[in-house]
Amino acid sequence: MYQVPAPRAEFGRPVRLCTDDLDEARKVIGRNFYSNVVDLLQPSAVLTGHFAISRLHQVTLGTLQFGADLCMRFGELGAYHIDVPLTGSMTWHQGRLDPLLATVHRAAVFQPGRHTVLDRWSGDCRLLAVKVERCELELQLERLLDAPIRLPLRLAPAMDVSCGPGRSWAQLARMAAEDAQTSQGLIHQELVADRLHEAVVIGLLLAADHPYREQLARPAPPCRPAPVKRAIDAMEAHPERPFTLTLLAEIAEVSIRRLQQGFRQHVGMPPMAYLRRIRLARAHEELRRNEPGQVTVTDVACRWGFTHRSRFAADYRQRYGVTPSTTLHRT
Repeated sequence: MYQVPAPRAEFGRPVRLCTDDLDEARKVIGRNFYSNVVDLLQPSAVLTGHFAISRLHQVTLGTLQFGADLCMRFGELGAYHIDVPLTGSMTWHQGRLDPLLATVHRAAVFQPGRHTVLDRWSGDCRLLAVKVERCELELQLERLLDAPIRLPLRLAPAMDVSCGPGRSWAQLARMAAEDAQTSQGLIHQELVADRLHEAVVIGLLLAADHPYREQLARPAPPCRPAPVKRAIDAMEAHPERPFTLTLLAEIAEVSIRRLQQGFRQHVGMPPMAYLRRIRLARAHEELRRNEPGQVTVTDVACRWGFTHRSRFAADYRQRYGVTPSTTLHRT
């Protein structure tokens, strides 16, 4: 029987820094992103740096601003990286490519293994920086395709973040970056963190242009009942665990897309919807079994993986026709 791994905790301590010291700014970028050389384009300019950086498993998220025009040079990047200007603009290039302009509508997308130069980071440019470890993005792509990738994963150098999937992905990444800076943020809950990490990584593969986009858009081949049963057995045995699509696909020994197709075909709902139904049933049974002085609705909701009480109450009422409190305080 498949043993579900214990929940993991891979949160880096959030970094918050305001500084007018260029050396200090270099160091915080170096520790959290890449080694760098930074030069002010106007030597007399005053730096007003603001940095808020967090790590979520294999993804580093940050909002960065220098407050002065500058040039920043890196060696070969070891990760995939996306810069989304929230204000202002940035001119950049990698290798021998001509410089490109990143704006609030057009994000810069950097490849690993190439020398990188930010030719002009404008003083009014505040940007969202997302670093995704190379092995993580490529492994997730192989899981989606259910096959090893034969060609290097080369993301297009720009991504439209003004509409469509690019806009949705940028909003998701920004929300994760901001939530990570809040000690009470949901991102610090394991049940949310793993799924959010997965959503950011998979979302990038679906939003950015690359040679595998067409394959990802094709319908997945049908999944036999056995893999679906393996996933269901794991969820039934431990519904309180922080399952993600990636983990369920590993348990089922198929790709994420085949698992989703199998659940649609044999169960009639997505895997995570099925998991939510199991958790609701377990919560319902616990509320029926206990008295008001023994447990609270919040305790029960948290125990079965519901971190948002109002959402739990709405789902519960839709499923059982009454509120969780009504079940607990029944006469």
